[in-house]
Amino acid sequence: MKRQTGAVRGAGLSMMLLFWLLFIAGGSWWLHGFLEQQRNPNAHLVNATSGQEGPIVLERNRSGHFMATGRINGEPVEFLLDTGATYVAVPAEFAERLGLERAGSAWFNTANGRVRGDLTLLDEVSLGGFTAAQVRGSISPGLEGDVALLGMSFLNRFDIEIRGTQMRLQPAGE
Repeated sequence: MKRQTGAVRGAGLSMMLLFWLLFIAGGSWWLHGFLEQQRNPNAHLVNATSGQEGPIVLERNRSGHFMATGRINGEPVEFLLDTGATYVAVPAEFAERLGLERAGSAWFNTANGRVRGDLTLLDEVSLGGFTAAQVRGSISPGLEGDVALLGMSFLNRFDIEIRGTQMRLQPAGE
């Protein structure tokens, strides 16, 4: 009888341990998704199809920035929309992965001071179903990770309206 009680107790302890492990794993998964949604509330735009009708509506992230996931030359990339940036600025590591050709160097005035970077031409930039070909860009050694600045060489194709927590991008002339 004691042997049977020990086996039942061991099985109960194992089930309780398994429950807590699954509970913690599920909670961690949910929390990660929640925090990611807060950081980039516009990540769904990467799946938008070409030829979209109507405006792109972006939501601010919890830091107050407009982040969105789009594509450069078919590769997914997180964009930080920057109306103060002249070009679409990509990190050097990401540019190497895309095989971007350098077309001369230039000095850029950034929030961190003057930096030297390279000019390039992006075959295709897309965001929320809108695609632009032959977009001027820069390869910026100061940028890290896979976040690119979506500058005016792409955004100048839109009428931009910011109200509260939303930014509306309407193709110019519509």
